[in-house]
Amino acid sequence: MKHENKTDHNAKRAIVVYMVIVALLGIAMGLSDNVFSNYFRDAFHVNAFQRGLIEVPRETPGVIAVLILSGFAFLGNIKLGIIAQILTIIGLFAMAMLQPSFEVMLVYLFVTSLGIHLFIPLYDGIGMSLASKREAGKILGRFNSIRVAFSLFAGLLVFWGFNAGFFSFATPRIVPFIVAGILLMVITVLLVYLLRLTEDVKGKSKLVFRKAYLKFYVMAFLFGGRKQIMFVFGPWVLIELLDFGADYIALLIVAGAALGIFLLPFIGRLIDKFGTGKVLMAEAIGFLLLYLGYGVISFGIVHELFAGGIVLIVAIGVNIFDRVVAHMGMVRSVYVRQIAVTDEDVTPTLAAGMTLDHIVGISSALLGGWIWHNWGPWYVFMFSAVLALGNLWIAYQISKNDV
Repeated sequence: MKHENKTDHNAKRAIVVYMVIVALLGIAMGLSDNVFSNYFRDAFHVNAFQRGLIEVPRETPGVIAVLILSGFAFLGNIKLGIIAQILTIIGLFAMAMLQPSFEVMLVYLFVTSLGIHLFIPLYDGIGMSLASKREAGKILGRFNSIRVAFSLFAGLLVFWGFNAGFFSFATPRIVPFIVAGILLMVITVLLVYLLRLTEDVKGKSKLVFRKAYLKFYVMAFLFGGRKQIMFVFGPWVLIELLDFGADYIALLIVAGAALGIFLLPFIGRLIDKFGTGKVLMAEAIGFLLLYLGYGVISFGIVHELFAGGIVLIVAIGVNIFDRVVAHMGMVRSVYVRQIAVTDEDVTPTLAAGMTLDHIVGISSALLGGWIWHNWGPWYVFMFSAVLALGNLWIAYQISKNDV
């Protein structure tokens, strides 16, 4: 009985510790990954085509990460998470402290991105391992809600920092990256402590390809293309065409995060109540509307069809809606957990999906930058709309099985 009570106590404490981890992660990513686009423009003055090229060293780690996760799965999710944080810390501190040239910065960006991408499938994998299968959506929604709440705080910090002159991408030391690196060091320590509270789930050393997961792999492939277009070129509409600085981009992140705080637990409950298929359909429809919205806005800006105030309001509204819809991404993780033949399949399958995601994502970013530069930004978003239709069809097939 005493052993059971201690086990229950450790399980509850593990959830609390992971809540602190995801909170700090929300701040750290808000001070680094969320402002990278402004860093590229302000520190290196890149154009849309170069912005697309940057995605090669930034997204290639997403493909490499699956090889690392599968090859070292015997270490366990939490131990791999510690390695991921160390890589991110090294890359961030190098960019923040060493004043690299553009070419050298891409090397440091690669290291940072490798750490971030290693932790993406581990993030959900660790979180779901702390919950029962029946409550996976609810618990994951709670974790993501906390992360988003603290990314809101990070957005306010970025807005204040750049307006007050405390943050800048033109100084010898990039302060927000330094602060993010320190927070990641704290997360690393907490992950070590988490090892004492819960059993580290070990994945399989080989990627698992099963017919039961085919829809997930197709969905991940299609999602990668449309996600990367939105991630790279959605903010670029505001940064390049409307000259938004990091401070005002941060305010949009705050607005999206504020909505996400309330939306994420609701999405978690929707997944548990209606099934992943219907929520996946809602996500695909949301992204389809976003691409059409960005296409119309960018066309109107370039051809000066709208009054300045109107296009600004609409562009801001679309960008906030973009960040809200992006919060629905956790549904794919829950879907894999639900269809997994064994619990050991979850993280390797999520990692495989991330690889497919990034293979098409890299090519889509390159193609998108070329299309933007040579044809116009609106064609980039029309291409994404076609991919969203494919995702909608897959989601519809999943929903027919009431998954």
